Amino acid sequence: MAKDVPPAADVAVVIVDYNAGEYLTRCVDSVLAAAEDMTLDVVVVDNDSDDGSARAAKSAHPEIRLIETGENRGFAAGVNVGIRATGAPFVFVLNPDAEISAGTLAGFTKIAVDRPRAGAIGPLVRNPDGTIYASGRVVPSLGTAVGHAFLGPFLPGNRWSRAYRMEGWDRVSEREVDWISGSAMLLRRAALDQVGLLDERFFLYAEDVDLFARLRQGGWSILFTPELEVTHEGGVSTGRSRRMHIEHSRSVYRYFEKHHAHGRRRLLLPFAWLVLRVRAEVVSFRDLMMGRVRR
Repeated sequence: MAKDVPPAADVAVVIVDYNAGEYLTRCVDSVLAAAEDMTLDVVVVDNDSDDGSARAAKSAHPEIRLIETGENRGFAAGVNVGIRATGAPFVFVLNPDAEISAGTLAGFTKIAVDRPRAGAIGPLVRNPDGTIYASGRVVPSLGTAVGHAFLGPFLPGNRWSRAYRMEGWDRVSEREVDWISGSAMLLRRAALDQVGLLDERFFLYAEDVDLFARLRQGGWSILFTPELEVTHEGGVSTGRSRRMHIEHSRSVYRYFEKHHAHGRRRLLLPFAWLVLRVRAEVVSFRDLMMGRVRR
């Protein structure tokens, strides 16, 4: 156990904050309310916010721990800081603009205890309007990925996006999947000890998909369960901007290069980079025209 890590709680909760404002305190409120009789080690890792959000959450809840990194190293690096600072057998990673809205952490963690080969478990995620976000998806084929990437932002009902999002499944039942949303995920420390923590080369986006790929390769399963529900605002720390779309393209490219560009497929790398950058510019222009750009 690393130096200064407190005695292991039942569950460590890691929240990476970057200018999340009042959402962060509400996030922590919901976590503590969902604890029931479980002992939690709640750690907020602040990536150099300038809005006072982390210290406001700490003031509201002195029992949580606050780690200030002093720089914005990205989401994956922030999560790793929190994981290394904790010793619990399970780590619940939650975005600062997400709140537990139904269920308990005790019930959620019991799912992990009862399914010892589940390396990561995702809850049901709702959008702010109450609709279900399609967490729990397949890793798409190259053709499906391209179809979804270009048509999804404009025609979300296209067949490639429907296949990728596993539409037709109502998400009221437990199911093994390839991918769950990184906005809310329960990670088994034993699985992380085997495959490693999040890859910090992913500054933002796709770090979860990369981790789940490594978990599956290591013999662990990825599980979705509606036992817990989370409402996720989305985009509070990042906003909608050209910079974020370009960052997304970089991360998807890195994932493709790491997991799929082997042998002759490496010849596709320049084409993949061009396609992803074009998509970033197209979606950025769409957001600008629709007035969706936050900053």
